[in-house]
Amino acid sequence: MRTKLAVLLVGLGVLWVSAPAVAHHAIGGEYDPNKSVTLKGTVTKIEWTNPHARIYFDVTGPDGTVVNWNVELAARSALARQGWTARSLNIGDTVTIEGILARSGVNMVNARSVVLPDGKKVFSGENQ
Repeated sequence: MRTKLAVLLVGLGVLWVSAPAVAHHAIGGEYDPNKSVTLKGTVTKIEWTNPHARIYFDVTGPDGTVVNWNVELAARSALARQGWTARSLNIGDTVTIEGILARSGVNMVNARSVVLPDGKKVFSGENQ
């Protein structure tokens, strides 16, 4: 009886510890890999948060209309492995974002790479 209880408790512990990994969403569910985009604009906000860092930036369209875009990056730890630092971007910087559009049609992009103001191209995730 004690062995069965021990096995049950260990099993529940493994499930509890692995739950965050299972909860993470696939990019393909929210973004369309067939809709690539390149946008250039001015950074308005930076969020170095988990599970994903974000950049918000204003893009001026051909008609002069300014649209604020939400750019999803990888986690801070993955960005650091790609060469990012907290000083890589500043509010007011002009950047070029390459990524894929949100399936919902909102102004949101999952970035693949970002060209920084100094011309350096940094990648936004672990698998770049």
